[in-house]
Amino acid sequence: MLEHRFTAVTPSSPASPKYRVSLSGKRFRSPAVSLAMVVPTAALSVFLAGPAQATQLAPGDENITLIYGEDISNHEPNHNWAASPAKFGIIKATEGLTFRDSTFARYWDELDKKGIVRGAYHFGHPSNDPVAEAEHFLSMVNQQPSKPGDLLVLDLEATDGMSVSHVNAWAKTWLAHVKAKTGVTPMLYSGWNFANTYGRGLAEYPLWVAHYSKAPGKVTPPADWKSWAIHQYTEYPIDKNVSALSPEQLRALGRR
Repeated sequence: MLEHRFTAVTPSSPASPKYRVSLSGKRFRSPAVSLAMVVPTAALSVFLAGPAQATQLAPGDENITLIYGEDISNHEPNHNWAASPAKFGIIKATEGLTFRDSTFARYWDELDKKGIVRGAYHFGHPSNDPVAEAEHFLSMVNQQPSKPGDLLVLDLEATDGMSVSHVNAWAKTWLAHVKAKTGVTPMLYSGWNFANTYGRGLAEYPLWVAHYSKAPGKVTPPADWKSWAIHQYTEYPIDKNVSALSPEQLRALGRR
């Protein structure tokens, strides 16, 4: 997604690029990310009952078990969710005003059968009407069966040449509209540098942050966030993530 894949493309492009801006530094890869890992207390506080409630880890809580997750789009059309060790999976649903991911319905069903936490994301283009983009996203996800705990996500990593204030206001409008329509506080996905620049005032929304030069879980929150929910630490060979939240805590951020 973000801080890692940015290909020039117009918002109306019928073929969505494998976006996500390139993060600073080398991307970390680890073949054993599904194992428990240790993260410094100072680097992390955890969302528990809801996006606005962050619980700071107490001194001495230094051994945090991170769960592994993957995010996938039509760029990985043959991903085998059944064989994946992931404890959560987030898939692309839409982009801009017209793009619909051709793998979404199939992957959504496969994640349901796998029984792990699942989510859907929308790749935003700030040159468009944010409410129209939010409605496009909801029209796609609402066509599929939902269940408690399903996550809804805005992937924000493109400016479309717009100003910082415009992109920030656009994101606030998109996120607020989805929350008003669904009762779910959406998650925001972005690269660390992008979120630090464009994400001021968005700390009420759980953060999924991409940072490839940091080892899994060892990333501090950007901008106004006091904590992060998910850390995407590499895009090779697929997007890999960790969360310090349990599956149950992640579900608490999704549909009721």
